[in-house]
Amino acid sequence: MNLTTFDTASSSVSRMEAIISRCNAVEPKIGAFLARDEKDALSQAKASDERRAAGRALGPLDGVILGVKDVIAVKGQRLSCASKILENYVSPYDAHVVEKLKAAGAILWGRLNMDEFAMGSSCENSAFQKTHNPWALDRIPGGSSGGSAAAVASGECDAALGSDTGGSIRQPAACCGIVGLKPTYGLVSRYGLAAFASSLDQIGPMGRSVADCAAILQTIAGHDERDSTSLKVDVPDYMAALAEPEKPVTIGLPKEYFGEGIDPEIRAKVEAAAKFYEGRGCKLKEVSLPHSSCAIPVYYIIAPAEASSNLARYDGVRYTRRSAAATNTDEVFSLSRGEGFGAEVKRRILLGSYALSSGYYDAYYVRAQKVRSLIRSDFMKAFEEVDVLLTPTTPQPPFRFGEKTDDPLAMYLEDIFTISVNLAGLPGMSLPCGFTAAGLPVGMQLIGKPLGEAQMLQTAQVFEKAHEYASMRPAL
Repeated sequence: MNLTTFDTASSSVSRMEAIISRCNAVEPKIGAFLARDEKDALSQAKASDERRAAGRALGPLDGVILGVKDVIAVKGQRLSCASKILENYVSPYDAHVVEKLKAAGAILWGRLNMDEFAMGSSCENSAFQKTHNPWALDRIPGGSSGGSAAAVASGECDAALGSDTGGSIRQPAACCGIVGLKPTYGLVSRYGLAAFASSLDQIGPMGRSVADCAAILQTIAGHDERDSTSLKVDVPDYMAALAEPEKPVTIGLPKEYFGEGIDPEIRAKVEAAAKFYEGRGCKLKEVSLPHSSCAIPVYYIIAPAEASSNLARYDGVRYTRRSAAATNTDEVFSLSRGEGFGAEVKRRILLGSYALSSGYYDAYYVRAQKVRSLIRSDFMKAFEEVDVLLTPTTPQPPFRFGEKTDDPLAMYLEDIFTISVNLAGLPGMSLPCGFTAAGLPVGMQLIGKPLGEAQMLQTAQVFEKAHEYASMRPAL
């Protein structure tokens, strides 16, 4: 029983040719891709057709066309992280998730635009280009996985990989009207993911439907010895879980997520979704996550601190851009990094270096880690009473380009509903739940228990099957 939107019955070559034609038609408007290799993609498609014709299909993803965020390593392809400092770097190896997808027969198609080093919520921080929202070309697609979300929404690939450090899969999924899933921390290996904040980063799927994301998660999840944080757990059969009969669950509504600052139309759509679940026999229960107000300040101490450490390797000495103006060792470091990094990356490196500096480490970083534990404890207490949590994904619809670029704090608040999930290491996903009066997508977020992806996906599919949002496409 095929629950996904993937067409694996027809010729992969013909579908790849159609995707290439689609990209040629809409990319000038969207700008989702940083690089595309049509010859390589058609070669992969031909190999898939030959396997399937011989009865040797590698699995349900054989022939499925996936885009890859430009922060995930694919051997022989550029890995720039949308940054000038890595503009000419070509990866010599595959990420663990890429190894798994290749083994499953997926066609890996192109490098997708993003905020530089995954630092941003609008895809405006890319060093190379802007990506436009397919539903409203004057608006942002979300970030940092904005290219991935826009490519899926505009039909330039079947699905895509993104990464999520504070909402970078879920927020652009909401902005572009698709489904995006951040797994439990450690369920998917980070090997081959260019690090931003190592205790928060996770790779995850972005697709047109809940089942699309479930099928990709089924393939990429699992233990990897090369990632010290990778969990040694059995991966459930997510597709089998989606095929099970519908079961009412207890859904928690965190009161802190429905307060001031949320757009009235988004609140109304998410509350309507809650009422839908109640009508299907689910129990709604208000819960409290009292330390939610601390999530933004805690995140913007921990994430920049880890980023300042991770990005120290980009020094102009080894495989990164080296300034032509440098005349001594100090200038190699300072000028190469000054020319290679964008403003937002520099801002976060400075914030992180300060938080880790002598005399401030205990006052900032250590204290933030203690509050992080309290945030996770809030979730664990709530999950004693409920099965999943339901919240808005974003506080407002996608905004116009330039509206928040001069106000970093306003930009950071775009992730106010998603950051806590990363701090707590929980699974979370966004799925479409309607449109504003202006025709802009609205996403709702489901948050699961640790390793509770199966139940979270089941709950999401109940809503998706009763609505038409998964089949709606922007009129480009």
